[in-house]
Formats: sequence, structure tokens, C-alpha cells
Amino acid sequence: MSAISEIPDYAALLERFPPKILRTEEENERCTQVLRELDGRLDDLTVGEKEYAELLTLLIEDFEQRHYQLPQATPTSVLRFLMEEHGLMQKDLASIFGAPSIVSEVLSGKREMNTEHIRRLSERFHVSPEVFF
Repeated sequence: MSAISEIPDYAALLERFPPKILRTEEENERCTQVLRELDGRLDDLTVGEKEYAELLTLLIEDFEQRHYQLPQATPTSVLRFLMEEHGLMQKDLASIFGAPSIVSEVLSGKREMNTEHIRRLSERFHVSPEVFF
């Protein structure tokens, strides 16, 4: 006995919308629409429907990772973005870097952030230290 025959609703879902590698925006949109329909009844899904939803999620994630990858940001551009989003000026980060001149040197590319700067920035902005590498 196969695993699919143990979950008959799963087999029916596979017939209705056979999953496959998503290659176009249209395929991704259709798959997303089917997943939304299932998510609308999240508390009432059968075991087969939950398995099917998980499969669709993986297909959508794969498509989006291949087509919508964000460019890698530099540590300096991340810092500039965070400062702008929080309405901060260089002087506002002097306590993190030790002096306003160091903030200026980091932002101009003359100096790199050290591990202590990164630790303090990640705490200040509540972000992973990885964004500064």
C-alpha cells in the first residue's frame, strides 16, 4: 500500500492541480492562489490537504528564491538604510562607534566596522549581526 493511497484527499488534490516546478509568473500565481484557498481553511484541513499545502509552499519558495533574490547589500549601505529609517544622524551613533568621526569614517568607507561595532549596531537596531557582513 502506497502512502498516497492512505491519504485519498491528497491524491484528489494532485489530480486537481498537479504540482510541478514553477517556471513562469503565471504558474507561480496559480500555485499561490491554490495555497491561499487552503490557507483560508487552515484550521479545518485534512492531513492530505496539509501535506499538499506544504508541497505547494516549497514550490513557491523555490520559484521566489530563483526569481526574486535580493542583491547583497554592503555593511555601509545597511547602516545608511537603518539610519534613514530611524531618522538618525551620524552624531546619534557616536556612542556605538566611540566618536562621531569614526561614524563618518565608516560611512565614507575609510574604516571598517569591527566586531564590537557590529554587536552594538545589531542590538541598537534589533537586527542580526549578519546584515553587517
